[in-house]
Amino acid sequence: MARTENDTWDLASSVGATATAVAASRAMASQGQDPLLDDPWADPLVRAVGIDTFVKLIDGELGDNQDPILNRRAMNEQIAVRTRFFDDFFLQAAEAGVRQAVILASGLDTRAYRLPWPADTVVYEIDQPGVIDFKTRTLADLGAQPPAQRRTVAIDLRDDWPAALIGAGFDPHRPTAWSAEGLLVYLPPEAQDRLFDNIAALSTSGSRIACEHLDFRSIPADWAERLTERSRRIDSNINLAELFYTGDRNTPGEYLTARGWQVDVKNTEQAYAANGFQVPQDELAAFGDASGYLTAVLR
Repeated sequence: MARTENDTWDLASSVGATATAVAASRAMASQGQDPLLDDPWADPLVRAVGIDTFVKLIDGELGDNQDPILNRRAMNEQIAVRTRFFDDFFLQAAEAGVRQAVILASGLDTRAYRLPWPADTVVYEIDQPGVIDFKTRTLADLGAQPPAQRRTVAIDLRDDWPAALIGAGFDPHRPTAWSAEGLLVYLPPEAQDRLFDNIAALSTSGSRIACEHLDFRSIPADWAERLTERSRRIDSNINLAELFYTGDRNTPGEYLTARGWQVDVKNTEQAYAANGFQVPQDELAAFGDASGYLTAVLR
């Protein structure tokens, strides 16, 4: 179903289903004798959501197709690159003394539970109320215990989430590590700018941001449609073309640099190489310097 101004979702529909798809990828990459990831909570969370395709994908019941970007190895490497990037971002922030973290659109992100946070860290998770409630209850039933203090902020990012975050105890005068993983493409261009503006207003010197970096000026206009068609090969019913907001927008790097953040962008090839992988030779896998991962620090 196409996006509308005030649409809602759970973890089995619309944008929420993409969070479950990402968790399914993490679950697959955590399998085997030499796994690329160690996420013990991804598998049970996906099973609790109950989307049959993703459960079968985890269990290897869909076979291993030969698609260059959707075969099991390619999917495992892609999610390993992405997950390790954001893991390392938070761990490096903690090493630098940052004790406040915010995970925007947290979905089925399990970092509050599985990363070795310093005990005095406060990790805030922001997402829609139903998503927050489902994950919190499911992980509690599984006996998961976060090593640091986890605080949830159950609110849609289209609402006044900065006020809700402060109401949950967030201190804008302390350096913060912010992540916007798998989020920006689901925001209209003006909402992306507003998100960064809100982050900046809540940030002090030493704060940092991590997100994907895309330059839509260099990406084919029908990219989402073609990726959706390819995903049918693994029986996915998610129509990315209906969920993505494309068109002209500021790149995160340009926008943040202009507002005083010190920006570093690793393109997809560099991010893969840092993990010992090669980007699949496929037109939908990489766009050179147009895609990659961004970190930024406020001086």
